[in-house]
Amino acid sequence: MDSFTATTARMPALRMSIEEHPERYRVLTGERPTGRLHLGHYFGTIRERVRLQAAGVETFVILADYQVITDRESAGNVRENVYGAVLDYLAAGLDPRSTTIFTHSAVPALNQLLLPFLSLVTETELHRNPTVKAELAASRRALSGLLLTYPVHQAADILFCKGNLVPVGKDNLPHIEVARTIARRFNERYGTVFPEPAALITDAPELPGLDGRKMSKSYGNAIALGMTDDETAAVIAGARTDSTRTVTYDPENRPGVSGLLATAAIVLGRTPEDIAAEIGDAGSGALKKLTTDAVNDHLREHRARRAALTTADAAAVVREGNARARSIADATLDEVRAAMGMIY
Repeated sequence: MDSFTATTARMPALRMSIEEHPERYRVLTGERPTGRLHLGHYFGTIRERVRLQAAGVETFVILADYQVITDRESAGNVRENVYGAVLDYLAAGLDPRSTTIFTHSAVPALNQLLLPFLSLVTETELHRNPTVKAELAASRRALSGLLLTYPVHQAADILFCKGNLVPVGKDNLPHIEVARTIARRFNERYGTVFPEPAALITDAPELPGLDGRKMSKSYGNAIALGMTDDETAAVIAGARTDSTRTVTYDPENRPGVSGLLATAAIVLGRTPEDIAAEIGDAGSGALKKLTTDAVNDHLREHRARRAALTTADAAAVVREGNARARSIADATLDEVRAAMGMIY
């Protein structure tokens, strides 16, 4: 049985345990602030964070600003992206009184965990990590030390707060395995300090972009949560379709049409095939109008809540979250140093 199959088989029992005993779990999740958050983030991760928060699970959301430069030459507009993400989190329902939202670079003790953690993995293990391979291929750059050690950075993100639950998709399971391996090896070598985190496989479907490829800021095929109605309409109007008038759902042969159908379907709670049958011979113009109206209607309340917030609100949330994360990381680092005999 492969890792994904085995992990999936454990999900019913894990979800029941979370529901019955949310106080036993501490979640670490987050993303790299490389651009504006989009519909893929909303349906793929943000809604799950809000659900876990509502269930009573203590949640940490990291905006991994240091990791922005994992596969790129500069950090870009990282502060703007961090504050924009926080505004979307707040608008979606994350409550900073229950959920700690913080930035990677503001927690020195978290990053100091990298040194002992790096001693617990081999170069071969890092090289064969599938995410490292994928990011290296996508970046088309020489392998940097930061990219090679990316999984160890993520392990530090998870373990600094003793996170024991990490919501992930199938592609991110190898990172959880690295974190589990590091926790286990540290505990075996120095004494028990860290839990071995469990993966919580999210059941959210992956939303394709408007061109049928994976929705990505770098592809320019995403609908940002913070767009205006007019901006949304313009992006959808510019999506490439094809010359066939009858609308059908065929991701392989009609990626543009299918990307629009998938977007409309997820916000309307319907199937792409159902929407395609409804539009029929009305053509891509009718499909684009339906998709535009569906997205704008779905995001109207989110955008209204977001518009009522300011950058100052986001900055205050980050400051408070950073302070709490630093306090926790300092305590964990003290435990690590004591376990290693390095208290002077």
